[in-house]
Amino acid sequence: MPSEAAFVSHLLDLLEPLEGVTAKRMFGGYGIFRDGRMFGLVADGELYLKTDAENRAEFESRDLTPFRYETKDGKVTVMSYHHCPEEALDSPHVMRPWAESAIAAAKRSGVKKKGK
Repeated sequence: MPSEAAFVSHLLDLLEPLEGVTAKRMFGGYGIFRDGRMFGLVADGELYLKTDAENRAEFESRDLTPFRYETKDGKVTVMSYHHCPEEALDSPHVMRPWAESAIAAAKRSGVKKKGK
């Protein structure tokens, strides 16, 4: 299995047609950014894409699960990022609509961060 850094490099290659996509190491994983907004999350070698009320059904209809983590006090937190479809990890053409949907959700969230 490739390293997480190699996986992120592969993702940046897949996302290159979208122009301006960057990655930043954070929280033991990576954030994937475009125009200062985080639309992807890489954790444990998996890509999760930003979801909201407008695009969540696209992901749920494919049984793509949300990112979850356990806090120090044992509570499980579910974030607004869902697994990326496996087939999108092999093709820029297949990845593009999923990434564009996540980018749109990130824009709707209004949260802007600085990516490298």
